[in-house]
Amino acid sequence: MKKLKKEQNLLNVGFGNMVVADRVIAITAPNSSPMKRLKDEARDVRHLIDVTHGRKTRSLVIMDSNHIVLSAIQSETVSQRYAMLTKKNSDNDKPSG
Repeated sequence: MKKLKKEQNLLNVGFGNMVVADRVIAITAPNSSPMKRLKDEARDVRHLIDVTHGRKTRSLVIMDSNHIVLSAIQSETVSQRYAMLTKKNSDNDKPSG
């Protein structure tokens, strides 16, 4: 019996770090008070993943597992990459004909 393996689209969040695009809930800017609180709460419960390599945090990627990924890439750039991935994925799902 063969197992069907679903292809996972990986979203580049900077410096060669990737997250599974299907698990992304939101991509936000980190400068509002609610986002700062969310980041602090994630740090307290050890759900914070910092992939900034010491640079300034420019976006937060919120995952469906309640993990928060800190990225040094602008949120607009990450959002554009996400949109390209989802568009490519939806184009592959369309029946040809």
